[in-house]
Amino acid sequence: MCGIVGYIGTQDTKEILLKGLEKLEYRGYDSAGIAVMNEMGVHVFKEKGRIADLRAIVDNDVTASVGIGHTRWATHGVPSKVNAHPHQSTSGRFTLVHNGVIENYAILKREYLQDVNLVSETDTEVVVQIIEKFAQEGSHIEEALRRTLAILKGSYAIALVDNEDPETIYVGKNKSPLLVGVGDDFNVVASDAMAMIQVTDQFVELMDKEMVIVRKEAVTLKKLNGEIVERAPYTAEIDASDIEKGTYPHYMLKEIDEQPLVIRKLIQKYQDETGILTIDTDIIQATQQADRIYIVAAGTSYHAGLVGSQMIEKLAKVPVEVHVASEFNYNMPILSEKPLFIFISQSGETADSRAVLVQVKDLGHPALTITNVQGSTLSREADYTLLLHAGPEIAVASTKAYTAQLGVLAIFASVLAEAKGHTVEFDLVQDLGIVANAMEILCDEKEELENLARKFLSTTRNCFFIGRTMDYYVGLEGALKLKEISYIQAEGFAGGELKHGTIALIENGTPVIAISTQEQVDLSIRGNVKEVVARGANPCIISMKGLETEEDSFVIPAVNELLSPLVSVIPLQLISYYAALHRDCDVDKPRNLAKSVTVE
Repeated sequence: MCGIVGYIGTQDTKEILLKGLEKLEYRGYDSAGIAVMNEMGVHVFKEKGRIADLRAIVDNDVTASVGIGHTRWATHGVPSKVNAHPHQSTSGRFTLVHNGVIENYAILKREYLQDVNLVSETDTEVVVQIIEKFAQEGSHIEEALRRTLAILKGSYAIALVDNEDPETIYVGKNKSPLLVGVGDDFNVVASDAMAMIQVTDQFVELMDKEMVIVRKEAVTLKKLNGEIVERAPYTAEIDASDIEKGTYPHYMLKEIDEQPLVIRKLIQKYQDETGILTIDTDIIQATQQADRIYIVAAGTSYHAGLVGSQMIEKLAKVPVEVHVASEFNYNMPILSEKPLFIFISQSGETADSRAVLVQVKDLGHPALTITNVQGSTLSREADYTLLLHAGPEIAVASTKAYTAQLGVLAIFASVLAEAKGHTVEFDLVQDLGIVANAMEILCDEKEELENLARKFLSTTRNCFFIGRTMDYYVGLEGALKLKEISYIQAEGFAGGELKHGTIALIENGTPVIAISTQEQVDLSIRGNVKEVVARGANPCIISMKGLETEEDSFVIPAVNELLSPLVSVIPLQLISYYAALHRDCDVDKPRNLAKSVTVE
């Protein structure tokens, strides 16, 4: 959710930190701050609001070659300057930034800090005050940090500076993502390689319950027991130009337009030298041994899982269950004898999914992660990984990662079907190519889709999406996109469920967006449209060529029905985009939301 940056080296750190925080804006935040340290001590600048607001208060006359920075998404305490990071200990000796949630902070506060006046409402301040308490009792800074980390329960990624040790940044990690970047005569800290890719592409992954001593000339990893850990850096394969908007007004629009390229890239990445789609043999063998697949995900990735379950069942004939990660974690169903788990996550850092993965590994079940981020926690800790190859996705509302997930799931289902001896009665490579072309056509229909957004969504306070079978799952995703960025109350429903209660909410003028791409239920969903029209609804029917009628508002190009969700979602993404634009919403950074949900 929130983001951390840090730098220690020879350059003035302020601009490096600020630019790094700007690269993390996509993660979601409500306040930001930096702390820089020089011979005069630690200088803290923090502010509620955007990085631009922070820039306005940073004293450019202060120069320093050591610093840490943070973007905060409120968990404990309202968004405010006081609750913003960095937080300092009472004496001012220690300054700390923190991602995650300290579950036992209230207990620690009562046990260790009864005589300390805390100035914020955060769990983070408790951490920095305990570090100071241990230091005052005689512990060396490294030992004080180690003792503190050992008593924390929950998730944390921490960067700490000590006014008495201006040559070091101290780092700790558990559950929340954190990397250390290495360079020549400098080193950096970042929640995401994207934040520091402008200064280095060499990063060291940190594991849970490790701490790091970061100096400009060296990086030392240790376990909490003091044991030194050796780990080579990896190269972050991120093109800096990929994380720029270019001529686009918003990242979301750029990422919508990139979807045809992503599908073509997936075809290329998952083809062998003969042009046949292929998946790692170990993954296919593990899946063949399973009697049931459990897909675990959240939000958009959950919707992709629903579509993917149909692809797998229809092609590979393997039963699939799809579960919301946050519920599965605390309410695991009775599992089959030989389950295989698939975790779908754009970032690979989703905390709820990771909590399930920990349980799954404890039970000894195999796990596959489908993610956009190589080396992410879910990728690293699962047995197998399939990459989305979608490139960095910056906008909070996921678009190209969603369609990439569907593309990978289709490839996985097809390869698995062939391995199990089931005939796939179409050429997936060819059909995915048709999908990419159809996406391209739809991305060129922006004016018509903007007109639909204006016609149906300019003043409404709510909107319903309906569909049947796979169109229902696409409707769920369309509703999520609309509510995420335009703040219109939007819900997706199976068409047949409307009459079981929800139709009571239909009023004169209520927009209902109906999706029809599946021939077997085309007449059924059109019957549902008639039902809501009879109650005063304003219908917008999006159909696929070959099923269209004169009353339809928009027709998408014809593609394989099984792959239609990759195409039918494009108009919904663009309608949501323009609805948000017309309402003057912050398209890329909607309120209260974060790109990477790294706390449960």
